[in-house]
Amino acid sequence: MGGFFMPSDLRIRYDVDVRRAAAELFEEGYGYHAAATVLALPPSVVKQWCYKFGAVGLDGLLQMGGRQVRYTYEQKLAAAKAVVEDGEKVPDAMASFGIASRSALLKWCKAYREGGAEALRPEPKGRPKGSGAAKEGMTREQELEVRVRKLEAENAYLKKLAALRAEKSLRTGRRQRP
Repeated sequence: MGGFFMPSDLRIRYDVDVRRAAAELFEEGYGYHAAATVLALPPSVVKQWCYKFGAVGLDGLLQMGGRQVRYTYEQKLAAAKAVVEDGEKVPDAMASFGIASRSALLKWCKAYREGGAEALRPEPKGRPKGSGAAKEGMTREQELEVRVRKLEAENAYLKKLAALRAEKSLRTGRRQRP
């Protein structure tokens, strides 16, 4: 068997055929270290494949580099509780909860230890809402006051600009263009 095959999808390092060969070795009873030796691959890579194969099976292993799976708050909480509180081993929790990524599970466990169940709640994405509600409730008089303040600021800016230009022309002895 070879070691490194050039994948058709350049986002992933190893081709599907290499991962399929690793899965066959896992099914035959090889451990990740022995499979890595046979395939001439780094054991750390094959170890990740072994965990993924045990958790989501052959299909999950072959679809690496594809669409990412989104886990619900309840799935994250149950898996993190199983590892942190019940003492379940990470590979066993991956297999029982169908979690494909060891690093994701470890991240959830760390968050659960540090912040409890609330740390696993999804945070709102994107730009936070502005103060749009404040503008809706403004009266005509308040709108005009806001406009006056903006115009006063613009006027002050233009006066300062004119003063700076006049000062520069006095220093250099040149007349500024209008």
